[in-house]
Amino acid sequence: MLAPERHELILRSLRRHGRLRVADLAAELGVSAITVRRDLAELDTAGLLRRVHGGAVGITPAPVRGSQGSQLTIGIIVPSSTFYYTDVIRGAEAMAERYGARLVLGVSGYDVTVEQERLEKVLGIGVAGLLLSTALGDGRAAEVGKTLAAIDVPVVLMERAFGFPDAPREYDHVRTDHAYGAMLALRHLVSLGHRKIGINLNASVTAYWLREGIAKAAESLGVELFVSPVALPARGEDPGTLAQHDAFLAECESFGARAALVHSDEHAARLTERAMERGLRIPDDFAIVAYNDETAALAVIPLTAVCPPKLTLGETACELLLRKLKSPPTPTQHLTLLPELKIRASCGALPTPQWV
Repeated sequence: MLAPERHELILRSLRRHGRLRVADLAAELGVSAITVRRDLAELDTAGLLRRVHGGAVGITPAPVRGSQGSQLTIGIIVPSSTFYYTDVIRGAEAMAERYGARLVLGVSGYDVTVEQERLEKVLGIGVAGLLLSTALGDGRAAEVGKTLAAIDVPVVLMERAFGFPDAPREYDHVRTDHAYGAMLALRHLVSLGHRKIGINLNASVTAYWLREGIAKAAESLGVELFVSPVALPARGEDPGTLAQHDAFLAECESFGARAALVHSDEHAARLTERAMERGLRIPDDFAIVAYNDETAALAVIPLTAVCPPKLTLGETACELLLRKLKSPPTPTQHLTLLPELKIRASCGALPTPQWV
């Protein structure tokens, strides 16, 4: 590798991390520590970095890059700007405003190709840092590593937890503990006397972590769980849609389950309607807990639901990124936020009224 190429890689890594160590650079570039020190000395002389004991630091604060006038600009790439991510975006926007920063939004529509285009566009305007919730979930971490490695500004992942060995290094991330969320829902149903519970998960990246929580719940709660392969539609009155809901209800009946955990709200709401159309009383004959709590309270029978801290997640991720940009280099952080259970009529256990 020629010296100019090494210099470019060193500067790119410095923009990403804020501080570099000689030993890490030598391993990353595949050269000796002596060569790295010589490169750092040349870049120091050129005024592109400042050598310190054991490595180098940047000489220009990160906020200058990507600012318009004196305003810091950061990017946020999410799979969707509606439903789940509406509050995530709102939280990030509120925190950016608090810091006097500007947020630039890119939406991938859960399309990897579109996501790459949005990344290139947002990075192309010179943002100082990036909030990223990639279209790929944690179950496909190996596919994300190269994309992350090519981003030359600090990145904070949202609702994703990619890291070594799937990515070349660990990344800051803020995520909801969805495995705990699944456990929370199932623990509540068990407390109501349900020993057999049906589960239906839609095909989303969240399902990866929900399955982990479900497996732990089966072991720790001593409950029998059935994870259905039936794909529940979120809406529709056509025979095919009704047949799928009927199939899941039949599975639960055959399994002996009088309760179900359904991801997400829309799927749970439509299942509730179909169960009632078939003569089932909710929750007397069949209890339902939804996951996401976007529209659960608006269902024909208000749904008990697990509620991820979406607004707080956006705020926390944005503040973490802004602090990294405005402060000296800080340790990589993996932050996990716990969801809460909103108890409503669909599971048969209403919260105790608070009398004033």
